Amino acid sequence: MPAERHLKNLNGLKKFRGVFKKNIFMILKFRGVRFALIVLLCLMLTNMLRNSGDYNVPMVNPDNICEIFATCPQWYKSALTASRKWGIPIPVMMAIMYQESSFRANARPPRSTILFILPGPRPSTAYGYSQALNGTWDRYLTQTGKKHGDRDNFSDAIDFIGWYCYTSFRECGIDKNDVYSMYLAYHEGQRGFMNKTYRKKSWLCDVSRRVRKKRDIYIRQMSECSANRGKWLSMP
Repeated sequence: MPAERHLKNLNGLKKFRGVFKKNIFMILKFRGVRFALIVLLCLMLTNMLRNSGDYNVPMVNPDNICEIFATCPQWYKSALTASRKWGIPIPVMMAIMYQESSFRANARPPRSTILFILPGPRPSTAYGYSQALNGTWDRYLTQTGKKHGDRDNFSDAIDFIGWYCYTSFRECGIDKNDVYSMYLAYHEGQRGFMNKTYRKKSWLCDVSRRVRKKRDIYIRQMSECSANRGKWLSMP
């Protein structure tokens, strides 16, 4: 009897182990599916944030400088202040900002991808209206003596572009109206511009030509709405 009882207990234990393993595999399988769904949802949300969340869609038409300043008169005041401070024409600064961010406050370079799905790191630290890099922004704050400044603040960003163009004028001898060369220096840095690194980048020269075209459009548009500038200055 003890041997038979022991055999029964052993068989019962084996049966219990089999049922336990089966249930565990079902639980793990269920959890695996649930985990996979959670991961997929996270990836979808991340992708949505990457494509839209990093940008503030402007409430203005970025192709028309008159509409921009009519909608945001404070922007005109800031642009005029930066222009008088650094001697850089407003259409030059605004054309560069248009190219860099289309006037989106939180613009960043798109992330790379890992395994074609997972979001990877960004290619640079460029951020904000001016797409200034961390190090360049810190240099701007240091050289201008500003204690505070935000790249997603239009007033700070337009002043940064004015400062950078003035630095290119001073160090590279670029004419303040020559937005084609100004943008090359803006993209490559003053040292890169002096070393003519842009000559190996035909695509960059094409972009600079588009910036020059945008500057010309802005000049024409501002002449057409010049009567409104006093109103923009008087608006809060």
